[in-house]
Amino acid sequence: MTDATTHVRELNLYRQYFDLVTAGTKTIEVRVKYAHLADLLAGDTIRFRIKGTDETCEVKVVRVTEYADFEALLDGEGAGNVNPTATRDEQLANIRAIYPPEKEALGAFAIEIALP
Repeated sequence: MTDATTHVRELNLYRQYFDLVTAGTKTIEVRVKYAHLADLLAGDTIRFRIKGTDETCEVKVVRVTEYADFEALLDGEGAGNVNPTATRDEQLANIRAIYPPEKEALGAFAIEIALP
């Protein structure tokens, strides 16, 4: 039975991050504060998909926290929770390679996730 107030979101994820999620070692997902994610709540489900494939992984949203930018997010959440295989500086560079400055200027969401 599914609660009518919970949502399932489908989001694309690069293979390297997908593998960390499925291993349970990536517990914080980083996203730009886009309007379509503004109503994401604890208890919702995210279905991560590797773009162009049928490979998916579902996680539960534990918490959503807003930050002004990616630096504040990494400092607030701990870089090891975002990507335990890269340093904070490597992660900041990787995130900024995905999201250009005009996207970062919108703000950032730290989405705490857990495997069901």
